[in-house]
Amino acid sequence: MIKVYILFLLFNFFAITYSNSISESRETAITRAIKLVGPAVASINVEQHTPSVSFDPFFGLIYPKDIYPMKNSGSGVVISPDGFLITNYHVVEDADKITSTLSGGDEFDAEIIGFDQTSDLALLKLDGSNFPFARLGDSDNLIIGEWVIALGNPFELFTISNNPSASVGIVSGLNMDFGMQKSGKVLQNMIQTDAAINPGNSGGPLIDANGRVIGINTFIFTDYDDHFRGSVGIGFAIPINIARKVAEELRINGEVDRGYSTGLVVQTVTRSISRYLGLPEDNGVVIVNVAKKSSAEKAGLEPGDFIIRVNNMNIEKPSDIRKIILENDLRSGDVLKLEIYRDGKLKNKKMKLGKFIK
Repeated sequence: MIKVYILFLLFNFFAITYSNSISESRETAITRAIKLVGPAVASINVEQHTPSVSFDPFFGLIYPKDIYPMKNSGSGVVISPDGFLITNYHVVEDADKITSTLSGGDEFDAEIIGFDQTSDLALLKLDGSNFPFARLGDSDNLIIGEWVIALGNPFELFTISNNPSASVGIVSGLNMDFGMQKSGKVLQNMIQTDAAINPGNSGGPLIDANGRVIGINTFIFTDYDDHFRGSVGIGFAIPINIARKVAEELRINGEVDRGYSTGLVVQTVTRSISRYLGLPEDNGVVIVNVAKKSSAEKAGLEPGDFIIRVNNMNIEKPSDIRKIILENDLRSGDVLKLEIYRDGKLKNKKMKLGKFIK
């Protein structure tokens, strides 16, 4: 009888040990990363009051009828214990009231500290203290093929479980440039991932297997003929190194200062003028004025110089220079590389952007 009892104890011991080892084997770097960052992921709830209108057929006038609330939702991530939170600008655009729900269902009022339409980022501040927050990683050291996790509030599922939804994939591409959009946003150096990103994920974190935020989920590639289609396996996130820089400027100044000065006045050179003057290129702009003590004068530029390329990009009209500065998010103090044509020779110049004086 004693032998049977001993065998029974041994059996239970090995069964419990085996069960524990199975449970431990279910925990991976991915589950640990989700557990670490999940409490800092927020559901962003936005309320907008939009007036409806009525048409008066007699006078032919359109006048306000009433005002009704429209609700929208997205995601965000808390980045400090005092409640600073990063999300996309398009999530909170035109918001009248913003609330944020964290894991477990606790809801907090949120204030917009600042936003930057160009980068599509906004910084919010939650009302409270001692918040769980996510650690930020380094998006400059990402490896194509490494595991990443997208966390957020797709299709408002956060409201059902009071927890963020997670999808897993890899870094599919880096430095994806989409340039300036019609909305005014500039989408440069984006991280591409096949982790499922759906409506409502915007503003949420893309994290690595170490539980560090490496991007802010922003948009998906979708079929333009089907605007309600979900993820097709290609999503894009703003690198966290860019988001960190913008968030810091918003925290300090409430805005991102992209003012700059060149001291240049240029005009387009037509193809016929280019050929008449014997220029080596059919494209370019000619400098017609250089302001005294300006960045252009310090760089050695002169009226009559033909600017052919800026930062290795061909120039066809004056707005091309502004576009290059904007798309590369250049600020006062950053340097432009110019290829000019003067006296029958090509020359290279470097011009530091000056401070814009309001």
